[in-house]
Amino acid sequence: MFNKSAILSILLVFIPLSIASEYLEWGASITFITAGLAIVPLAAFMGQATEEIAVVVGPNLGGLLNATFGNATELILALVALNEGLIGVVKATITGSIVGNLLLVMGFAMLLGGLRYKEQKFQSLAANVNASLMNLAVIAILLPTAVQYTSSGIEEQTLQNLSVAVAVVLILVYGLTLLFSMKTHAYLYEVGIAAEDESAEEDGANVNLTKWITILLLVTLGVAIESELLVNSLEEATSSLGLTALFTGVILLPIIGNAAEHATAVTVAMKNKMDLSLSVAVGSSLQIALFVAPVLVIAGWLLGQPMDLDFNPFELVAVAVAVLITNSISSDGRSNWLEGTLLLATYAVIGLAFYFHPVVEGLG
Repeated sequence: MFNKSAILSILLVFIPLSIASEYLEWGASITFITAGLAIVPLAAFMGQATEEIAVVVGPNLGGLLNATFGNATELILALVALNEGLIGVVKATITGSIVGNLLLVMGFAMLLGGLRYKEQKFQSLAANVNASLMNLAVIAILLPTAVQYTSSGIEEQTLQNLSVAVAVVLILVYGLTLLFSMKTHAYLYEVGIAAEDESAEEDGANVNLTKWITILLLVTLGVAIESELLVNSLEEATSSLGLTALFTGVILLPIIGNAAEHATAVTVAMKNKMDLSLSVAVGSSLQIALFVAPVLVIAGWLLGQPMDLDFNPFELVAVAVAVLITNSISSDGRSNWLEGTLLLATYAVIGLAFYFHPVVEGLG
């Protein structure tokens, strides 16, 4: 049976294959598939490098570093798509990352953890704080969308200005959540992580900081190159594979960018560390909603691309449903395999809905 490292090592072969496919013109579909598979190990190594560096720089700066690079793969992928003018794909990727982390990752974590342990417990107060933050994220994309649909002839620039203002608010809130979780109320997030911290302190002296910074820079460059290949082949590949760009953006791209993170959340859940598992899954969704999405709105404004928070109403429904059921299940601080199954079933229903959703304007 292959372990995680062996699988990631095997997937590295897709890096030269994707580059060869692009320059030898093997076809958009092959380039798209190989570039997608190549991003998976690169994202994993980016996460590993960030964790190793965090061990050396200490818990506060390390926490900030983890938060910043936690979704770097999705951010790079989205920035490349944004620069190409694929606004609809960028929005779909934001939606898919939030929904995927809340339903797919948490679902598998609760299911597989629940099969091994009859009932698992986690810090309910932290879960309630995260639930309130996710509600804010839904409100932040609901209101600009509502303005668009309740106004006649609103100018694109006006909508973008509103989105930039909302984005600034969300980034400020994200900064405050970092202060809350790492400083003023750090004790809420330390349950179940103490053992990890102790082993980290022991290993800190053995970490080669220069090596891991170099790896982080090289992997980030690799992710940027593979993202370029993926985005350039996206429209032609999805068309030839019989997929809409909406389905690709909401379902496929987030799974590619988050594959390594998914594995981490599930692995620690199977070790009965649900606090750590939920901090990975829910924390990643919060980073996307409160940091990555606002940064992309501001980046679109600077790049002259009409990126705003006016989402496809169906995407908004998917996010609202994901947040609703996740908050409902996590509010009591306990989980079992059936609750994990419910989250996975909800994700399956949403995935099917996006698969059969007709092509919409601006999404190929």
